[in-house]
Amino acid sequence: MNLELKRVVVTGLGAVTPLGNGIPAYWDGLVNGVSGADFIKQFDVTKFKTKFACEVKNFNPEDYFDRKEARKLDRFSQLALVAVEEAVRHAKLSGEGINHDRVGVIWGSGIGGMITFIEEMKNYNAGDGTPRFNPFFIPKLILDIAAGHISMKYGFRGPNFCTVSACASSTNAIIDATTYIRLGKADAIVCGGSEAVVTEAGIGGFNAMKALSERNNDPQTASRPFDLNRDGFVLGEGSGAIILEEYEHAKRRGAHIIAEVAGGGLSADAYHLTAPHPQGLGAYNVMKNALDDAGMKPEDIDYINVHGTSTPLGDISEITAIQRIFGEHVYKINISSTKSMTGHLLGAAGAIEAIAGILATVHDIIPPTINHFTDDPSFDPRLNFTFHKSQKRIVNAALSNTFGFGGHNASVIFKKPSP
Repeated sequence: MNLELKRVVVTGLGAVTPLGNGIPAYWDGLVNGVSGADFIKQFDVTKFKTKFACEVKNFNPEDYFDRKEARKLDRFSQLALVAVEEAVRHAKLSGEGINHDRVGVIWGSGIGGMITFIEEMKNYNAGDGTPRFNPFFIPKLILDIAAGHISMKYGFRGPNFCTVSACASSTNAIIDATTYIRLGKADAIVCGGSEAVVTEAGIGGFNAMKALSERNNDPQTASRPFDLNRDGFVLGEGSGAIILEEYEHAKRRGAHIIAEVAGGGLSADAYHLTAPHPQGLGAYNVMKNALDDAGMKPEDIDYINVHGTSTPLGDISEITAIQRIFGEHVYKINISSTKSMTGHLLGAAGAIEAIAGILATVHDIIPPTINHFTDDPSFDPRLNFTFHKSQKRIVNAALSNTFGFGGHNASVIFKKPSP
């Protein structure tokens, strides 16, 4: 049986990021090359090797939730709900004419309610051993709860679950949402991801792995993708929300179509717990799978928002794969790592970076890779990493890469909408 896949378009965006809260503030920060890194405010960092991160600024939960409601939500769920509110409003998805049985929520997070877990264990350890736990402990902690809260707030009764694939989680959510809509299983899906692990355990755990930059003398320049002296990633937090919708459904209700999902790909390195495949095999496969799914050639891509975490091995592995798949066309592509500005949002990285790619197709502007000081001879100097400043160019199609611990890889391609 031949099944005709439906077209999938973007009709709404929302974001809460270290560069600003809301899409306009986020995009403004990106195109102006703003660093979101600073010394950590959420806990005492005196004894930690890394004392900085890319935290969300000016976020008071009581500006969005009443006090009683806020106490029932871990920070990762709060960030999710705020970003989704902007995206739903942007898409006008909560008005009349929407069949709520056919609107789903697929939300990604790599870790979930870490803050809640830490707080509850602190309280338990401070007591006499009597098990006194908040009745909302488990419902605040579990990774799927953000998707649940989103569906309950808006009454969306379609497919509803959480994707968990480390730093690829929210790209996985976008791809899964695309698949459900393509197959006619939903008219629209709220997708994206959120993460809030700028905590003692988050910083301490990644420090123990030697994954984080320890450039405490200059936090704002610590995230240095492709720089010779890069020394690890900068931990970030935040949320990105994307409304995906079946093309004809969006047209019928007069929705503004922002971009179209061309295709997505998934793969595994099957190599190492945390290190990338040295030849970038998984990265090559996932980009090839995305191009094949989109029915596109390498020459069709204008911009790659790379995973680009600022780690010594990861940056090299990804660029090796990009050069292999794009061949000579690679010199005509703009490459940039927006993690140089936002830090690494782990499970939410794919969502906010997909939004960066979408907005690049809308505005025909490539956000930069900031914090480049010293060329690394490992990289071909002819590659355009969009260092220092944003660049204007026509962006018909943008590819976004996300790779996670465990070897999970996800890539998604967005393009300008066509009639």
